[in-house]
Amino acid sequence: MDPRRIGIQGAAGRMGKRLVALAAADKQLQLVAALESPRHPDLGKDAGAVAGIEPLGVPLSADWPERLDVVIDFSVAAASREVARQCVQHHAALVLATTGLDAVAEQEVRAAAGQVPIVWAPNMSLAVNLAMKLARVAAEALRDNPHGVDVEIIERHHRFKEDSPSGTALRFGQIIGQVMGQSRQAHGRHGLVGRRPADEIGYHAVRVGDNPGEHTIVFGLLGESVEIHVQATNRDCYALGALAAAKWVANRPPGIYSMDDVLGLA
Repeated sequence: MDPRRIGIQGAAGRMGKRLVALAAADKQLQLVAALESPRHPDLGKDAGAVAGIEPLGVPLSADWPERLDVVIDFSVAAASREVARQCVQHHAALVLATTGLDAVAEQEVRAAAGQVPIVWAPNMSLAVNLAMKLARVAAEALRDNPHGVDVEIIERHHRFKEDSPSGTALRFGQIIGQVMGQSRQAHGRHGLVGRRPADEIGYHAVRVGDNPGEHTIVFGLLGESVEIHVQATNRDCYALGALAAAKWVANRPPGIYSMDDVLGLA
């Protein structure tokens, strides 16, 4: 089988550089587009050199090539609407890992999924998606506890992360809330807030140094607790998951897919 022709949106970013480097080393992929904002100062530079590897002959560009099989978007929320439109125009599959999309951008992505296949996930890590599966199992086991269960989600990321809480933390909460019925969110607590409501999930976002991401989900019972903790030690776990998703989705019919589909966890 010929290598998948892949484009990377946000190729000069922290994640984009690792995607470029790892895609270049994958014989099942052919990097044909390293996409960036038209105002990016490194436009025209070789994507390999920007990523810290040997030159690849693929410049950073704001222009999409005619032939693409799949695009990975690990950029910023503001770019996602245009990326979805371009994928439809170029008949390219999309792996969307950018978080913080507003309602209009989400609507654009869903509309695009009517014409091209999209893997849409807030986190591409195998370990994180396995932890989400475990969180669902825990929620199902604990939802009928007669004394109640308190759920708190603590996430840590690097100082440069712009959205808070992380899309991954919100997805953990969504999974648990769908099973256990919590309908309200508390984002940190300060002052005399009163007794903790039973239908609440608490979120706590920590921003420190260069932390690539970790999440702890606490199920608190009377007299005991259960915690699910997942931690990245570098960004390669996200990049490798996104590349696996790109190879998986390229020949799928239009629709929205999850990392559970890619990893066989569904």
